[in-house]
Amino acid sequence: MPRGVLRTANLPQLQNLIKRDPTSYKEEFLQQWNHYNSIRQIFQINPDEQAAHFRELITFISQVAQCYPKETAEFPSHLSTLLLEHYGLLSPDIRHSIVQNLVMLKNKGVITSIELLKTLFPLLPRTTSSTLRSFIRKTILTDIKSANMRSKNHKLNRAVQAMLFGMIERGMDGVVTGDKGKLRNEPRSAGDGTVNSGDEAMWAVVLTKELWKKGVWDDAKPVSIVALGCFHPSAKVQSASLHFFLGSDEEEGDSDEEEDNGPDIKSLEHKREVTKKTRSGDKKMRKSVKEAKKKRKAKGTHSRANFPALQLLNDPQTFAEKLYDMLSKYDARFSLDHKILIMQLLSRVTSAHKLTVLGFYTYVLKYVSYHQLRVPAILACLAQSVHDFTPPDALMPAVRKLAAEFIHPGVGAEVIAAGLNSIREICRRQPWAIEEDLLGDLVEYRKSRDKAVTAAARGLLQLFREVNPGMLKRRERGKTASMGISQGVQPAPFGHAEQAAVDIEGLVLLEDHLKAMREEAGVASGEEDADEDDAEAWNGWDVEEDSSDDSESEGWIDVSSDGEDNIDISDSEDEGGKSKKKDMDVDQSEAKAADPNRLSTLATTKILTPADFALINDLRIKAATKAVEGGGGTAAKRKLASLEAVRKVTASGDNADANAFISEIDILGPRKKAKADYEERIASIAKGREGREKYGSLKGKKNKAAPSSTTNREKARNKPIMMIMGSKGVKGKRKQSLREKQQRLRAHIDKAKKSHH
Repeated sequence: MPRGVLRTANLPQLQNLIKRDPTSYKEEFLQQWNHYNSIRQIFQINPDEQAAHFRELITFISQVAQCYPKETAEFPSHLSTLLLEHYGLLSPDIRHSIVQNLVMLKNKGVITSIELLKTLFPLLPRTTSSTLRSFIRKTILTDIKSANMRSKNHKLNRAVQAMLFGMIERGMDGVVTGDKGKLRNEPRSAGDGTVNSGDEAMWAVVLTKELWKKGVWDDAKPVSIVALGCFHPSAKVQSASLHFFLGSDEEEGDSDEEEDNGPDIKSLEHKREVTKKTRSGDKKMRKSVKEAKKKRKAKGTHSRANFPALQLLNDPQTFAEKLYDMLSKYDARFSLDHKILIMQLLSRVTSAHKLTVLGFYTYVLKYVSYHQLRVPAILACLAQSVHDFTPPDALMPAVRKLAAEFIHPGVGAEVIAAGLNSIREICRRQPWAIEEDLLGDLVEYRKSRDKAVTAAARGLLQLFREVNPGMLKRRERGKTASMGISQGVQPAPFGHAEQAAVDIEGLVLLEDHLKAMREEAGVASGEEDADEDDAEAWNGWDVEEDSSDDSESEGWIDVSSDGEDNIDISDSEDEGGKSKKKDMDVDQSEAKAADPNRLSTLATTKILTPADFALINDLRIKAATKAVEGGGGTAAKRKLASLEAVRKVTASGDNADANAFISEIDILGPRKKAKADYEERIASIAKGREGREKYGSLKGKKNKAAPSSTTNREKARNKPIMMIMGSKGVKGKRKQSLREKQQRLRAHIDKAKKSHH
């Protein structure tokens, strides 16, 4: 065969030659290019005609496209058009090959990431192949993550976020069917290229959640995308969006976490046990374990978001009102589980932003009943939505309904405890939500015989001893509260703050700590040293700004410090006499370091970094620990517990406040130990058998001081039956008369009775 014919027919060989010398083999390439154009026209009419050869031509041109950029300028658009317009007519092999070649063209720099993603995004809801869907999803996430590795690629992020917004908005005009009629939902298309109304929006939410989880996107724009998904007509899209804000785990679609998790340590250890032990195997095992731990640690550090999603919501009041409108409008179409999801998000947004949605407290009343399914979760939502700016008039009907439904002699102790705990959590956030007569009746349940009811009633009593002891009877106020009332201490009325915000709590401790550190180091507090310390303190805490907002920030504004422009942060009014006893207990330790009435000037001379706030929290924990050790009381203990919880949550990477959210456990309270199931009983039996022989007793020779052999009686028990058939004892039993058998049985019965007495 001539060499020229061989080059033309053998595409891999021709591909290799073209990459070495594109100019010399341009005619051969143009011949294949014309051949590709003719087959492409035939393929659009009849996709089954020469499908294998067409796939080979596509791969060949993709490999050498960078060598002839002018001739192949339209080639990427050919592939995109073929996928998007004729997707239903293509075979699975052709689809996968075209997608792979488009990714190759992007890697070679022939097309940009935006052009690639514009083709891949519409394919996700259309494809029915799990392999192709996983490949497309992995490609999208990897491409966006790589583009934002060193710095934020704002151009790509804005383009991708605009596409995701469009994917959700296109289905917003649909009819809300709810999740009760799951069989009425539109079935997924079986490969014809059509898209279900919720599939496109679902993938937009899934990809946004994944990029947020990986730490690629951490600003308000992805939060707005998922917030829009909360009001999508598809209940599945709503559920995925709600779970994002609630922070709960829900798996959607195919997972691509395998590449980040690394090797499975348990499987490697098992493989090492069953295979031959060698030094090289041990070395590989240690290397794999080290690599897996490193990847897991890097993944956990990288996926930490800068700000919680709830705090980045745009116009949270409108968002909360839309949630309530959707909840009340489609109450009959949503299942109870879905409505509870909406209630949970509504309550958390209301609590986080101090919002007021008065209609929610009327809506939830119909679910406040002890026989209602999942009532602990509903009560947790009710208590979660309350804050110090919630009007007490809107809460009093709910509290009265709680007392009437849950707290009366006709229900069980667990129901009464749940009702008392719910009222306590509501009153903890708004002490004026309960009437004085009702409070007196509820406090009497502290004399109950049930432990859970007693604990709940005592918790309610202790709460009002701290926040509003005047509502309690005189004998129930306690010593500390009675002394406070006699000194004129009164709770703040509704809508009033306890004290003006004139300082940052714990800032005095930080100022004294920094001063002590300078004295130890012997360094004067100069401006240059302070600037260097500030620069070092911001390492690892910097947040990059969006380039689109650069025009709005025009630098620092100089403020004059002379004359009338001075900012006076001091307060001549002494707030100490009006502070409550619990604040005085906690501040006793801080008073040892500085005067409680002293205001720190550190915030006016230094920009506080996140590291400074972390140090403030540590110093407050130390001060609270000293207050507890010095007899600070229950208020100091609760203060210490809350500070430690905040530090634990911050160290774990979770942005939520530990005390902000209420769980069902808080409503149910301490409960009696439930009956153990089969697995727990088996585990208990196995634990009791540890350290002893099977079916053996520890009595006998094992407890003797000197070891001895077994007795003849013990040996006789273990003898085979045929060895003792001829013994006197067995023969004597066989020859016994009826009278002798009766006497022997009577003697046995008498002996057994004596042993029992």
